[in-house]
Amino acid sequence: MLLVNPVVRGFAPDPSVIRVGDWYYLATSSFEWFPAIPLYRSRNLADWEPAGAVDTAVPGGSLLGVPDSGGIWAPALSYADGVFWVVYSIVRSLGTRHFDLETYLCTAPDAGGPWSEPVRVPGHGFDPSLLHHEGRHYLLNLQNDSRVGGRRFDGIVLTELEVPLVGGAVDAGRVRVLGPTRLLLQRDNLVEGPKITVEDGWFYLLLAEGGTGVEHGVLVARSRSLTGPYEVDDVPLLTSRDDPTVPLQKAGHGELVQAPSGEWYLTHLASRPVATPSGPRNPLGRETAVQRVVWTDGWPRLAQGGWHPEVEVEVEVPDVAGDGLGDRRSGFDVAPGWPWSTLREPAGDWVESVPGRPGALRLRGRLSAESLWQQSLLAQRLTEHQAEVEVTVDAEPRTFTESAGLVLWYNTTSYYELHVTWAEPEGEPQAGQQWAGDQGRRVLVLTHGHPDGARVLDTVGVADGPVRLRAQIDGATARLWSATGDVPWAKIGPDVDFSELSDDFGPRLRFTGAFVGISAVDLVGGAFTADFSGWALR
Repeated sequence: MLLVNPVVRGFAPDPSVIRVGDWYYLATSSFEWFPAIPLYRSRNLADWEPAGAVDTAVPGGSLLGVPDSGGIWAPALSYADGVFWVVYSIVRSLGTRHFDLETYLCTAPDAGGPWSEPVRVPGHGFDPSLLHHEGRHYLLNLQNDSRVGGRRFDGIVLTELEVPLVGGAVDAGRVRVLGPTRLLLQRDNLVEGPKITVEDGWFYLLLAEGGTGVEHGVLVARSRSLTGPYEVDDVPLLTSRDDPTVPLQKAGHGELVQAPSGEWYLTHLASRPVATPSGPRNPLGRETAVQRVVWTDGWPRLAQGGWHPEVEVEVEVPDVAGDGLGDRRSGFDVAPGWPWSTLREPAGDWVESVPGRPGALRLRGRLSAESLWQQSLLAQRLTEHQAEVEVTVDAEPRTFTESAGLVLWYNTTSYYELHVTWAEPEGEPQAGQQWAGDQGRRVLVLTHGHPDGARVLDTVGVADGPVRLRAQIDGATARLWSATGDVPWAKIGPDVDFSELSDDFGPRLRFTGAFVGISAVDLVGGAFTADFSGWALR
């Protein structure tokens, strides 16, 4: 059958894959977003469906305060002793020599849970993975030398762990390190994301190479001994760094999996760029793709030859369709679940159904779009370059500190917010609370969040009653609209640069992808509410 990449579209980076029986399971990074560590499953590698999430992954259930693109990095799935394992790091600092991270391990009898509470294990850096070999458990890590003058990517290390299980869960009190930590490989070039596959008497070490941008790739090293020395392949297994015309760019961070037929496949991340005057940008973020692999002279190679990822891949697996991601991108659930996501904490008492209005949702406003703390934001991943989103908001803000509406989102420094709020009478200057209550007016404000500081792109008065909001996204451009009552759609503000909502914009490292969603703000009392209905993402 023919597989079309990406197989998991939109923000789904750092895929880790395993096969258990007839099912393949996949975990991806979630960074500051909940649900933490989303999981997918497939029976044919082409059609993937949600399989839950590791809902216990974050101790205390909160990532409040972590920086944009911090949080959970590169979880690694494995299966041993009749249970599923996932190991991952929570990164609490970014852009410093210390990542201030913790490494955790969870287990579950089934990928759908219940997952055990996280147990901290000693990690030397991010991108951990587990190798279960001959009844023993080994933790692989990137090593970070955080000393002044040290290298942040200082090789790959291996530590044996004793991990007793009780009823399928890790016995936290008995986890311990066995023997010394060993250095497997150091390179002048940046390597991370270690995964080991054992095949035909060889230990194959797969490495993410060259960072997360256009220089990304998958490098392979091998050894007859787990602890090395490792011989590095003289060609990459996968990369698109040498050809900017390859449709799937940034290809890297791979893991091998074997089908029941004996065929081998590689999961990896990749991005689909759009052209902009500033060069290619990738607002959909890094997505998950699959390539077929063959073995040549004892090395894994892409079946199509070379090292460039293909969009269409012939896979020799049963043509058994899954349920796909499902059409839940329209309407609201009483308790929003996948594909809805929230920032830095799960949905809580700030979101509820609206009594007597099936399909409507009420958000209680909390902190602003630029907060690393309690935001009342519900959002969905954008999965294609052309999309249209629509929602109706019913809200009566009484002060400029209250607002609600539609958001196009990347992070706290890159967003477009089209909110119903309050302003002084037309022609009057901004004057704090001077024009409180009935002395003001209800307005729509289009705000552009930017690393250099937010700016207002448009402010228009809006009549009483529900307000319909719409965004049309076409590659690197987005347009925003509003309508009330019988008044037809009117464009709000200029065309905006949607490509800013990408990894490739701004002065700092960024690792997620574009979302569209709804939000509510109340900076003073945290009590203002707004009702939303008619959500559709097409």
